[in-house]
Amino acid sequence: MSDAKMKDFDELTSFLGDCGLFQVLIIVLLSLAAIPSGYMGVIVVFVSDTPEHRCKESVDSSWIGPDSCSRYKLNGSWTETAGLSNDTEQCVDGWVFSTEIYSSTIVSEWDLVCEHAWKVPFSTSLYFVGVLIGSFISGPFSDRFGRKPVFFFTMILQSVTALIQAASVSWVMFCVLNCLKGLGQVSNYGTSLILGSEMLGQSARIKFSLLAQGLCYGIGYALLPLFAYFIRGWRMLLVASAIPGLIYIPMWWVLPESPRWLLQKGRVEEAELVIRNAAKRNRVPVPEVIFRAGECLELMRDKGGEERTHTYMDLIRTPNMRNITILGVFIWMSTAMVYFGLSLNTSNLNGNVYLNCFISATIDIVVTVATWVLINRAPRPTLLFCMLILCGIMLLIIQLVPEDMPVMLQVFVLVGRMGVTGAYIFLFVFVTELMPTVVRNMGLGITTTAAFIGAIMCPYVIYIGVYSKVLPYIIFGTVCLMAAAVSMLLPDTRNSKLPDLISQARPIRSCFCCCPKKTAAAQSDTSEDCKERNKSAPC
Repeated sequence: MSDAKMKDFDELTSFLGDCGLFQVLIIVLLSLAAIPSGYMGVIVVFVSDTPEHRCKESVDSSWIGPDSCSRYKLNGSWTETAGLSNDTEQCVDGWVFSTEIYSSTIVSEWDLVCEHAWKVPFSTSLYFVGVLIGSFISGPFSDRFGRKPVFFFTMILQSVTALIQAASVSWVMFCVLNCLKGLGQVSNYGTSLILGSEMLGQSARIKFSLLAQGLCYGIGYALLPLFAYFIRGWRMLLVASAIPGLIYIPMWWVLPESPRWLLQKGRVEEAELVIRNAAKRNRVPVPEVIFRAGECLELMRDKGGEERTHTYMDLIRTPNMRNITILGVFIWMSTAMVYFGLSLNTSNLNGNVYLNCFISATIDIVVTVATWVLINRAPRPTLLFCMLILCGIMLLIIQLVPEDMPVMLQVFVLVGRMGVTGAYIFLFVFVTELMPTVVRNMGLGITTTAAFIGAIMCPYVIYIGVYSKVLPYIIFGTVCLMAAAVSMLLPDTRNSKLPDLISQARPIRSCFCCCPKKTAAAQSDTSEDCKERNKSAPC
């Protein structure tokens, strides 16, 4: 069969339709799986928070001392005439923690204050170390062993580690399990995104990856302060966080494997069975033969027809893949640095910790819906550019705001955060559409790894605020503008089919594309043909 007549996966499965019972089932089940991912990453806000505390005194007069890390020495034994001296000493008897907000946290459990206070952010950093590891290794495992096994394994991993974490007997044990939980959380979210995207058509794919999954992620985030308000102890809060993931495990017998991945591995009969079951759910007639061996195997393999295992080297082996990978890494690293940097500042706002967390989650939900409304109304690079440029401009304007107008400053930061939040959510969809099936999970993994490297860098940028309050915003704003400019080089994937092979990766765009006029064929091009070709090809 000639290349001109060769049908792709979307054409061969078009009889399924875009919005049948099968598609609804996939969207609902995989989106519900995003709810635990929505709160696992931020549950540390309540588990590791530091309650008000004072030195524990050896007498009944507790809470005596100049600060929370020292107490006054006694002049001899305690009597009515003897009293406290002006000399201080460390809290040798430990601390007393307020139970007004929490009944217990890991801080009050293991006295992680004063000289041990560094252990709190360190335990959070280890979570992101796990996220980095998970982003890097989940791709190759998913591309090699399948989307479904990795998806369910990481779901179990993040749930079981949270459950065991609730029984931690030491801070070290808590930290190790925190790292494993981070590995499971990001791998589960990324793999579910790939699994759903490869089973759905173009229109349903956008609803799933941006709207449904993004909303459920935000709902999980919003549910966290609600449950934390009623469960004030950190151990029981972790137990409650593990339950939804464990309840989800029976879905193994409902969710199928990605038929695109099965075809890429040459497992044609299994892929056809998945599509036939989908057609049965949608109550549509099925062709006698869906995937003809000679047709689909050529379709799902690179030139030469041989099957081989893909590696990270395939992300830079060809010019098109190399350009997309490098641009994706830079844009996502920059976006994540600003997104997490502004999120950390938001979490430090004065007020009720439960209300602040809920407001932050609500903003993410609103931005997710707004991004979904806009996503098909403009080219992908243009939309990403507008989001990042909005954030960059808002943050750079902050240096013009007088110091006596803190409300105005917070408004600019909030608007900027909305822009970068939209870009961060949008990148999950955009990168998924840019990466071919054979390396899609690895491509998403390497770019999200870069994103969390950017997240690790942002606290150091925030620390510069000790010397200049506006300098962090200037840095974040400049980074946003650079990422916005680079994003315009990416090819547009709007209304396009997912690429399956390395050879189908799109070339980046040029800012000054025009039709060549050196050949007669080129001179015969109409302006519309020129515009269409320049959408996906450089000059």
